Amino acid sequence: MVFGSRGRTALLVLLPIILVLCLTSTNILPVAEAIWVTIPSSGIKCVSEVLQRDVVVLAEYYVFDDNHPGNFPGISARVTSPKGNNLYHIENATHGNFAFTTSEPGNYLACFWRQASHRQEAELTLDLEWKIGIAAKDWESVAKKEKIEGVELALRRLQGTVEAIHGKLILSQVQGSRDEGCQ
Repeated sequence: MVFGSRGRTALLVLLPIILVLCLTSTNILPVAEAIWVTIPSSGIKCVSEVLQRDVVVLAEYYVFDDNHPGNFPGISARVTSPKGNNLYHIENATHGNFAFTTSEPGNYLACFWRQASHRQEAELTLDLEWKIGIAAKDWESVAKKEKIEGVELALRRLQGTVEAIHGKLILSQVQGSRDEGCQ
Protein backbone atom coordinates (compact mmCIF):
# COMPACT_ATOMS: atom_id res chain seq x y z
CA MET A 1 0.00 0.00 0.00
CA VAL A 2 1.47 3.34 -1.05
CA PHE A 3 0.28 6.59 0.50
CA GLY A 4 0.00 9.67 -1.72
CA SER A 5 1.07 13.10 -0.49
CA ARG A 6 -2.48 13.85 0.75
CA GLY A 7 -2.57 10.52 2.59
CA ARG A 8 0.78 11.24 4.25
CA THR A 9 -0.34 14.72 5.26
CA ALA A 10 -3.58 13.38 6.72
CA LEU A 11 -1.67 10.68 8.54
CA LEU A 12 0.77 13.19 10.00
CA VAL A 13 -2.14 15.30 11.26
CA LEU A 14 -4.02 12.32 12.71
CA LEU A 15 -1.02 10.55 14.23
CA PRO A 16 -0.60 12.85 17.27
CA ILE A 17 -4.36 12.81 17.89
CA ILE A 18 -4.48 9.04 17.72
CA LEU A 19 -1.51 8.66 20.04
CA VAL A 20 -3.03 11.01 22.61
CA LEU A 21 -6.37 9.19 22.46
CA CYS A 22 -4.74 5.78 22.77
CA LEU A 23 -2.52 6.80 25.65
CA THR A 24 -5.12 8.72 27.65
CA SER A 25 -8.26 6.64 27.42
CA THR A 26 -8.85 2.94 27.66
CA ASN A 27 -12.57 3.43 27.02
CA ILE A 28 -12.09 4.50 23.42
CA LEU A 29 -10.25 1.36 22.35
CA PRO A 30 -10.56 -1.52 24.77
CA VAL A 31 -7.69 -3.74 23.82
CA ALA A 32 -7.08 -6.82 25.91
CA GLU A 33 -7.75 -7.96 29.40
CA ALA A 34 -5.97 -10.68 31.31
CA ILE A 35 -7.68 -11.68 34.52
CA TRP A 36 -7.39 -14.35 37.16
CA VAL A 37 -10.73 -15.85 38.14
CA THR A 38 -11.40 -18.11 41.10
CA ILE A 39 -13.69 -21.00 40.25
CA PRO A 40 -15.50 -22.20 43.39
CA SER A 41 -15.58 -25.88 44.33
CA SER A 42 -19.26 -25.85 43.39
CA GLY A 43 -21.07 -23.26 41.32
CA ILE A 44 -20.26 -21.19 38.27
CA LYS A 45 -18.02 -18.19 37.69
CA CYS A 46 -18.86 -15.93 34.75
CA VAL A 47 -17.31 -12.89 33.12
CA SER A 48 -19.09 -10.66 30.66
CA GLU A 49 -18.34 -7.93 28.18
CA VAL A 50 -20.72 -5.54 26.45
CA LEU A 51 -19.73 -5.47 22.79
CA GLN A 52 -20.97 -3.88 19.60
CA ARG A 53 -21.74 -5.77 16.39
CA ASP A 54 -18.84 -7.03 14.19
CA VAL A 55 -16.19 -7.05 16.94
CA VAL A 56 -13.54 -9.78 16.79
CA VAL A 57 -12.99 -11.60 20.10
CA LEU A 58 -10.13 -13.98 20.91
CA ALA A 59 -9.71 -15.66 24.28
CA GLU A 60 -7.33 -18.15 25.80
CA TYR A 61 -7.56 -19.76 29.22
CA TYR A 62 -5.65 -22.11 31.53
CA VAL A 63 -6.81 -23.79 34.74
CA PHE A 64 -4.60 -24.17 37.82
CA ASP A 65 -5.02 -25.88 41.16
CA ASP A 66 -3.00 -23.69 43.53
CA ASN A 67 -3.09 -26.36 46.28
CA HIS A 68 -1.78 -29.10 43.97
CA PRO A 69 0.49 -27.55 41.30
CA GLY A 70 0.97 -30.84 39.41
CA ASN A 71 -2.78 -31.40 39.17
CA PHE A 72 -4.55 -30.02 36.10
CA PRO A 73 -8.27 -30.42 36.76
CA GLY A 74 -10.86 -30.27 34.02
CA ILE A 75 -13.53 -27.61 33.86
CA SER A 76 -16.47 -26.88 31.60
CA ALA A 77 -16.74 -23.63 29.68
CA ARG A 78 -19.52 -21.96 27.74
CA VAL A 79 -19.70 -18.65 25.87
CA THR A 80 -23.09 -17.24 24.92
CA SER A 81 -24.31 -14.31 22.88
CA PRO A 82 -26.77 -11.69 24.18
CA LYS A 83 -29.64 -13.76 22.72
CA GLY A 84 -28.39 -16.92 24.46
CA ASN A 85 -26.84 -18.64 21.44
CA ASN A 86 -23.91 -20.94 22.28
CA LEU A 87 -20.72 -19.66 20.71
CA TYR A 88 -18.39 -22.07 22.50
CA HIS A 89 -18.88 -25.06 24.77
CA ILE A 90 -16.41 -27.64 26.06
CA GLU A 91 -16.30 -30.21 28.85
CA ASN A 92 -13.33 -31.45 30.89
CA ALA A 93 -10.79 -28.94 29.57
CA THR A 94 -7.59 -27.89 31.34
CA HIS A 95 -6.97 -25.12 28.82
CA GLY A 96 -8.49 -23.84 25.64
CA ASN A 97 -9.22 -20.94 23.38
CA PHE A 98 -12.14 -19.58 21.46
CA ALA A 99 -12.73 -16.92 18.85
CA PHE A 100 -15.78 -15.33 17.32
CA THR A 101 -17.03 -12.19 15.64
CA THR A 102 -20.02 -10.62 17.34
CA SER A 103 -23.20 -10.74 15.30
CA GLU A 104 -25.30 -8.58 17.59
CA PRO A 105 -24.63 -5.82 20.13
CA GLY A 106 -25.02 -6.65 23.80
CA ASN A 107 -23.64 -8.58 26.75
CA TYR A 108 -21.48 -11.60 25.85
CA LEU A 109 -21.05 -14.08 28.69
CA ALA A 110 -18.26 -16.61 29.33
CA CYS A 111 -18.94 -19.06 32.18
CA PHE A 112 -16.64 -21.62 33.75
CA TRP A 113 -17.40 -24.39 36.26
CA ARG A 114 -15.89 -27.57 37.65
CA GLN A 115 -16.82 -30.96 36.36
CA ALA A 116 -19.17 -32.72 38.79
CA SER A 117 -16.80 -35.71 38.94
CA HIS A 118 -13.85 -33.45 39.84
CA ARG A 119 -15.42 -31.40 42.61
CA GLN A 120 -13.26 -31.03 45.65
CA GLU A 121 -13.13 -28.55 48.48
CA ALA A 122 -10.35 -26.46 46.94
CA GLU A 123 -11.05 -23.65 44.52
CA LEU A 124 -9.38 -23.49 41.11
CA THR A 125 -7.73 -20.54 39.44
CA LEU A 126 -8.47 -19.64 35.84
CA ASP A 127 -6.09 -17.44 33.85
CA LEU A 128 -8.21 -15.80 31.13
CA GLU A 129 -6.83 -13.55 28.41
CA TRP A 130 -9.65 -11.82 26.54
CA LYS A 131 -8.74 -9.76 23.44
CA ILE A 132 -11.19 -7.68 21.46
CA GLY A 133 -11.05 -5.47 18.40
CA ILE A 134 -7.67 -4.51 17.01
CA ALA A 135 -5.87 -6.29 19.86
CA ALA A 136 -7.31 -9.55 18.54
CA LYS A 137 -5.69 -9.09 15.13
CA ASP A 138 -2.50 -11.07 14.61
CA TRP A 139 -0.31 -8.28 13.28
CA GLU A 140 2.80 -10.43 13.05
CA SER A 141 1.16 -12.86 10.61
CA VAL A 142 -0.13 -9.90 8.59
CA ALA A 143 3.44 -8.65 8.32
CA LYS A 144 4.74 -12.07 7.23
CA LYS A 145 1.87 -12.73 4.82
CA GLU A 146 2.13 -9.41 3.07
CA LYS A 147 5.93 -9.13 3.46
CA ILE A 148 5.75 -5.69 4.95
CA GLU A 149 8.23 -4.22 7.35
CA GLY A 150 8.68 -1.75 10.18
CA VAL A 151 7.09 1.56 9.31
CA GLU A 152 4.45 0.14 7.00
CA LEU A 153 3.36 -2.36 9.65
CA ALA A 154 3.13 0.46 12.20
CA LEU A 155 1.06 2.47 9.72
CA ARG A 156 -1.30 -0.45 9.18
CA ARG A 157 -1.74 -0.80 12.93
CA LEU A 158 -2.49 2.91 13.16
CA GLN A 159 -4.92 2.59 10.26
CA GLY A 160 -6.74 -0.13 12.21
CA THR A 161 -6.79 2.17 15.22
CA VAL A 162 -8.15 5.06 13.15
CA GLU A 163 -10.87 2.84 11.71
CA ALA A 164 -11.83 1.66 15.20
CA ILE A 165 -11.97 5.25 16.50
CA HIS A 166 -14.01 6.29 13.46
CA GLY A 167 -16.48 3.48 14.16
CA LYS A 168 -16.76 4.56 17.80
CA LEU A 169 -17.36 8.19 16.76
CA ILE A 170 -20.10 7.19 14.34
CA LEU A 171 -21.70 5.01 17.03
CA SER A 172 -21.54 7.92 19.51
CA GLN A 173 -23.15 10.25 16.95
CA VAL A 174 -25.96 7.79 16.27
CA GLN A 175 -26.57 7.27 19.97
CA GLY A 176 -26.44 11.05 20.55
CA SER A 177 -29.00 11.61 17.79
CA ARG A 178 -31.28 9.00 19.38
CA ASP A 179 -30.91 10.62 22.80
CA GLU A 180 -31.75 14.07 21.40
CA GLY A 181 -34.79 12.65 19.62
CA CYS A 182 -36.08 11.20 22.92
CA GLN A 183 -36.05 14.57 24.72
